Amino acid sequence: MKIEIWSDFVCPFCYIGKRRLEEALSQIAEGEQTEIVYKSFELDPQAEKNTGMSNAEKLASKYGKSMEEAKQMNKNMEQQATSVGLKYNLDTAVPTNTFDAHRLAKFAESRGLGKEATERFFQAVLTDSEDVGDHDTLIKLAQDIGLHKTDVSDVLSSEQFGELVRAEEAEAREIGVQGVPFFVINRKYAISGAQPTEVFVQSLQKVMEEEKQSPAFQNLTDDKQGEACTDESCDVPPKNDN
Repeated sequence: MKIEIWSDFVCPFCYIGKRRLEEALSQIAEGEQTEIVYKSFELDPQAEKNTGMSNAEKLASKYGKSMEEAKQMNKNMEQQATSVGLKYNLDTAVPTNTFDAHRLAKFAESRGLGKEATERFFQAVLTDSEDVGDHDTLIKLAQDIGLHKTDVSDVLSSEQFGELVRAEEAEAREIGVQGVPFFVINRKYAISGAQPTEVFVQSLQKVMEEEKQSPAFQNLTDDKQGEACTDESCDVPPKNDN
């Protein structure tokens, strides 16, 4: 089974979705060969670096919220993260451009360290409030996972892997990705958003049962959008008590 995941490192739901998928796989994929491939997606390709703004300030400005409302949005998301064992510090997270981080993740993937880079970059942004738009920060993070400083510096000072990042983003548009995380299984089945772990379990079981019988691309969430980040929104939806 091959699972391709489009995500962005500044997307809180993407890290949560990653954990929920990992938990689902641990429950149902014993003996199943699973290949995970992370794909590039920028929530805001025009995002600036070095704005001097915190994440709370950026949310308030972008969505016309007060600082208190922005901080409440972050608190709601932090509670979601806690449910899967993650600790978010979103008020102090650094909004930035992630293109170079995606390029570096592709370089790491070429060295067999793609999964490690993805995990490290998520943690850096959402837990440690580090700036993954900053080259010195990226070099340090890349060294944390075993890449060599000189190699990383060479990549960042060039345009290497930029075309690959753009190609993956174009591919996302072609298959209709509107928000992330977005999961594609065996190039035939889709799961939209950070669905609950039990939805991942049910969906993966369905894939294993029906893979050989169903030739068409299917959205296993019945076109129901799960929790996801888009350029328009990244907030925890209100609970429906009905």
